[in-house]
Amino acid sequence: MAGILLAETAMNLERIRQLCLARPGATEQIQWGADLVFKVGGKMFCVACTEVAPNVMSFKCDDQTFAELVERDGCIPAPYLARAKWVAVEKWDTLEERELARLLEQAYTLVRTTLPKKTQAALEAPAKPPARAAARSKPTKSKSAKSKPAKPKPIKSKPIKAKSVTSSRSGTR
Repeated sequence: MAGILLAETAMNLERIRQLCLARPGATEQIQWGADLVFKVGGKMFCVACTEVAPNVMSFKCDDQTFAELVERDGCIPAPYLARAKWVAVEKWDTLEERELARLLEQAYTLVRTTLPKKTQAALEAPAKPPARAAARSKPTKSKSAKSKPAKPKPIKSKPIKAKSVTSSRSGTR
């Protein structure tokens, strides 16, 4: 029975998707061939491998969490992203689900706070259903068959005055 319970709560790619996509404005896309990238406002906060790889996932951390995690077995500084405080996890069972859920929430929050205020506000606002076109637009005059086309305005021009040309040559030398 314990094996069945463990299998139900074991961390895997689908559970990572559920945790990441539960955040407001979070999106996913396949990038770099076979990596599932989770973003908020167009910026990454988590990457999970969809194929066999040395690391199953990586995510953004704050300085203190980064230092703590890289000291643990199964967590290493993420290749190419360690300078930005990203941690790579070698196996799905390296971290418990509750801890990983907290770390993914922290990763999301760290990235989200770097977004412009307007973008952050848009993520917080609930999605509004589109208003009907009639409610948004001002009433206009109905065009009937009797309406006349608009007359073009006449072009006003000023008369051109002819200038007299005088010669600068004089007849004497």
